[in-house]
Amino acid sequence: MEYVSLTIGFLVILAGLWAIMTKKNIIRIIIGFVLFDTGIHIVMVALAYVKGKAAPILDSTVSIDDAVNSIVDPIPQALVLTAIVIGLGVTALMLAYAVKLHKEKGNLDIKSFKELKW
Repeated sequence: MEYVSLTIGFLVILAGLWAIMTKKNIIRIIIGFVLFDTGIHIVMVALAYVKGKAAPILDSTVSIDDAVNSIVDPIPQALVLTAIVIGLGVTALMLAYAVKLHKEKGNLDIKSFKELKW
């Protein structure tokens, strides 16, 4: 049962890679990037999970001395939260670029943008 979220994370990563590599519409490529990013977040959280330990919240139920042995490391959770914010910013930038491309060219098919190739 511990490997369910890890497996789902890898499947989401594979779905994102498939969308990035095979789709020709820029919006679908952006959706593939978002799926890939979300899959990485799921895998990071799944790898940080330790069975039998509590959330990293210090309150009256957990003393400072017992905190080392009874709570999970909070660093992976903080990294995932930071990665979510960065991914949101990158996604917003990609969508703004796609809107600009649609206004200029009238479509979002990646094959129609010849001037971007060398």
